[in-house]
Amino acid sequence: MFKRIKTLFATLGLFLISSQVAQAAISLPNINVSMQNASTPQEFTQGVQVLIMLTILTLAPSIIIMTTAFIRIVIVLSLTRQAIGTASLPPNQVIVGLALILTFFVMSPTFSKINETAYQPYMKNMITQQKALDNAILPMRDFMFKQTHESELALFVKLAKIEKPKNKDAVPTYVLIPSFVLSELKTAFKIGFVIFLPFLVIDLVVASVLVSMGMMFLPPTTIAMPFKLIMFVMVDGWFLITKSLIEGFVP
Repeated sequence: MFKRIKTLFATLGLFLISSQVAQAAISLPNINVSMQNASTPQEFTQGVQVLIMLTILTLAPSIIIMTTAFIRIVIVLSLTRQAIGTASLPPNQVIVGLALILTFFVMSPTFSKINETAYQPYMKNMITQQKALDNAILPMRDFMFKQTHESELALFVKLAKIEKPKNKDAVPTYVLIPSFVLSELKTAFKIGFVIFLPFLVIDLVVASVLVSMGMMFLPPTTIAMPFKLIMFVMVDGWFLITKSLIEGFVP
């Protein structure tokens, strides 16, 4: 028995020693980030370009949220959860995750156009960086124009104090983006109002029944929640909401 224990400890010791030797033999790369004086205008320009790219990468999540279908989808899903009366079910992680998945599904044709017209030609050195950026923004502008209301677009054109654009190409992007965001907020809350109506009817019916029975101190939401869940499951609510959201972005 003692021989087996000695053998076990000896094996563990050899294993630890060999692992330390192996770790010591691995050479880690040396990462050095430093700032040096630019000796030529080209070096200064390259440094500014790197700084701009890092800034864009930092703001990328906000850009994706504000210029895609994410705004409408996440608001509608959140309002649906509130209408049912389940404050924390589904959890926020599920709501945001589902909204991201549906956003990529809706935006896949737009992303494919960007890949075909901007990213792939640029990686093959067929176009310049500026041309790639111009080609990449065109599909996004087309998507945003389809979902932007004329009233919101006219509002920001007026606030920007620019001449009335003759066509879509004349509309600046900095005017189009806030118009698109405001239009998406309006559309999302319109859809949320329609979703709230049947659940509101259930709340009113349950409250009226409880008052007529003299149960005024019993919270109506506690009794109404099972009826809301049954109705939502019977009509396949998530299927209908997802279908309506996706079809709303199809031209």
